[in-house]
Amino acid sequence: MAESERRVRLFRNGRNQALRIPREFELEGDEAILRKEGDHLVIEPVRKGRLLALLADLEPLDAQFPDVDEGLTDLDDVEL
Repeated sequence: MAESERRVRLFRNGRNQALRIPREFELEGDEAILRKEGDHLVIEPVRKGRLLALLADLEPLDAQFPDVDEGLTDLDDVEL
């Protein structure tokens, strides 16, 4: 067994199957996403607010963006 592996016991909690997560594998927060990939279960913590923190750390762009509205009819001039 690799260092990042540990054998755990499964148990029943009502109608659900459960396991205790050992301290060294604890996840951040109080929510996780669980998905099945073949016969593997993958558990990922839900990380809230990380996108805003990432965007706040980015440097402003110096690039000029094209005017995507150029040549379009004004919204007030549209006839339906």
